[in-house]
This record gives sequence, C-alpha cells and structure tokens, in this order.
Amino acid sequence: MPYTPHTKTEIKEMLDVIGLEKESDLFGGINSKVNGINLPEGLDEFSTFEKFKNIASKNVTDKIIFMGGGYYDHIVPSAVDALAGRSEFYTSYTPYQAEASQGTLQALYEYQSLICKLSGMDVSNASMYDGASALAESALMAVRITRKNKILIDAGINPTYIKVVQTYLSFRDIEFEVIDLKDYESDMDAVKEKIDSTVAAYLFQNPNFFGTIGDFNEIIETLHENKALAVISAYPISLGILNDPASMGADIFCADGQCLGNYMNFGGPSFGMIATKEQYIRNLPGRIIGRTLDKDGKELFVLTMQAREQHIRRQRATSNICSNQNLLALRSTMFLSLIGQEGLYEMSNTCFTKSEYLKEQLNTIDGLEICNAKNTFNEFVIKTKLSSADFLEKLSEKGFYAGINLSNLYENKDGQILISVSEKRTKEQMDNLVKAIGEIV
Repeated sequence: MPYTPHTKTEIKEMLDVIGLEKESDLFGGINSKVNGINLPEGLDEFSTFEKFKNIASKNVTDKIIFMGGGYYDHIVPSAVDALAGRSEFYTSYTPYQAEASQGTLQALYEYQSLICKLSGMDVSNASMYDGASALAESALMAVRITRKNKILIDAGINPTYIKVVQTYLSFRDIEFEVIDLKDYESDMDAVKEKIDSTVAAYLFQNPNFFGTIGDFNEIIETLHENKALAVISAYPISLGILNDPASMGADIFCADGQCLGNYMNFGGPSFGMIATKEQYIRNLPGRIIGRTLDKDGKELFVLTMQAREQHIRRQRATSNICSNQNLLALRSTMFLSLIGQEGLYEMSNTCFTKSEYLKEQLNTIDGLEICNAKNTFNEFVIKTKLSSADFLEKLSEKGFYAGINLSNLYENKDGQILISVSEKRTKEQMDNLVKAIGEIV
C-alpha cells in the first residue's frame, strides 16, 4: 500500500513526549555544514513518479560501450531476468530460520559450489558487498591467519580497491605498502625484495587493472617460503581461459561478481565473492551454507557458520559485515548454470580474441600508442597526444563511451585511456571505433 505519513496531531504528540517544538529540532546536534540541505516540499505520488521519469530520461543509454575497469558490459541471458524476477527470489531475506528458508539456503549453497568450481578453492562464503570489500576482508583474513601485520599491495590492483583496503587497514595496527608497477606489469623483482618473514600477505590482481596478465608462480612460492599468503583479486570471466587461482597456488581468491549475470546499473549494486582453502574456513567472513541430514535422514541446508558480531562475542567476530548480496549472487548462480563450463570458456575466449583484434587495428593508427601491447586479456591502454578528456569527449560525440580516463585516477597519465572489449562488441562496432579514433588523432 502507498506510504501513509503521520498526521500533524500525531507528530505534535511525539515531539511533546521528547520535549521538542518542531521536526527540524531532531537534527539540531548535527554540524550545520552537514545539515544545510535544502529539500523541496513533498509531492504527491503521481508527481513524484513524473519527476523521477524526467530525471531518468537524462540518462544516455544508446552509446557503444568500450569501458571496463571493474564493471563490464556483458551479455545477460534473458532467462536470468525471468528467474530472478520471481517473487520468491527477489523478496527473500536473511535465512535465519532454516526450516522456512530451504530454497534460499540451497540457492546460496549452489552459489558457493559454483564459486569453488570457478576458483578451484575448497570453500566459499555466501557472498560479500563488492570486489573492493572482499579484497579488504581478504587482507584482514591473512593477518588473522598468519598473526603478522604487514601487507604488500600490488599497484596493479584497481585503484578504488586499494583505497578501500587502505581505509580498512588504517584503523588497525597493520602496516601496508603499495609496490609500483613496471611498464603496466607487476615488478616481480621489487615484490620479491619486499617479501620476508614479517609479511602476512601480498595482494595482487590478475589480469591487473590495465588488463595485463602476469605469471605469479615464483612470487607465490617465495611467499609460502616465508609463511605468507597469496591473495588474488581476479576477473571471473577471465577464468574461462586463464589458470584458476588454486592452480596458481593462491591462498585466498576474491572478485567482483557484476560480470556474472548482472548489469552495469550505472555503477551498482554488485556483489563480491571470496573463497579460500579448507584450512582457513574459520577465518572466512560472513556466512557459510552447509548441506546435512535431519533426524529422519532427509537432506537439508543450514547456516553452518556465521562468525559475525550479531551471533558471537563481538571481539571474536571475523567481520562486521552483517549481510550479503543474496539476489545478485543468486543471479550469478543462474548465469553460470545456464552458460556452463563450455559457455564460460567461449565467452572468455571471445572477449580475448576481440580485444586482440581491436588492439591490432588501433596499432595501425599514426599518433596512437598501445602502452601494454602484449599479455592482456580484454583490456589495454592507449595513449595519444590529445588530452584524455578532449579525446573521450570527441568520441562521445561520435556515439562511443570509448574507455576510462586514466588521468582521473593516476598522476602523469594524461592522454591515456583504458579500453575494454566484451563479447557484445561486434566487428562493425570495433571497426567504426577505429575509424573514429583515426579521424580524431
């Protein structure tokens, strides 16, 4: 039913009880700089819908997308929307009562199983908020497991993720160091020099933020020799053709799941995933769903572990994360079930081959440089003599969201653009982008 506000009489009665004259007095304790929000007068239901429709009409949705950097324009099978749109899925909440939540619990159990299959890891939790929080929680996991308080962070990780990790760690007695890249690749020699017996973990991304694929086997061996952990943040679609984290020797895997059956949604929401080796299961944050038998021998699903501060002593909780992204994780379960292992391989390989095609075509343009020409998955960096903002604005006028302006994220990267190619981009679209860039450059 529509929202029914309190009457003026009811509001006055409530204010009288707490000794205030007007509603605005409720916010008297808030700093005036924060509280200086001028809200318009309330609208009726019809006018509110009209207002939001007018606002939504300003969104531009008809440009061809070559942007990535963590959020990707992938195909979402229509069956995912049809299934996820069922009310028993989109209205499900925290499954505290197992006897009344078997469907939700089984769906999350299947999700965990698929993430373990994808990553090669032994155990997964029931999802996280996003890829950034999953990486930050992985860092805290490593500190708890190793009982050491130094974290090495590879500069090839998504810069937003790095900021989130630093924010998490800055309120703990944890030392962290970001190790610079070398020509858009992890500086393996520099990383090796930093690894010693005081290090809890090395956090890295593969493919990295610039799309570069690295070989971290020697680094992981060095970490293990020093009783440190390897924490990898990966792009799930790339695992269709790249080695999975477990086969690389990684100890903790994390990722953002937007690319698995979820839309870009103008930047969110998304969900995060985290999986690890069985020996570290009690350090996983959030919930873990298990399958067991009831007293009559019938199969059922339960919340096996939920080491959250809501359930146990606060100081013993693994995390303050109090929820998961159930619906979005469920969409990824539907997506992976629909496309299957072979479908994931084809999708991953298509992203890679189309990206290589676009890279080859752009490499023929005078005045344009491919900054990381080899060993990339579906993203790479181009550089021109034009300013990044002007370059992208001109391409926008030609109908393309052509990439991410790296000068907005890093110093000394003006003129550099991160381009991404998904399976949705056609040869015609890529050829038209090359033609448009050639005209501009």
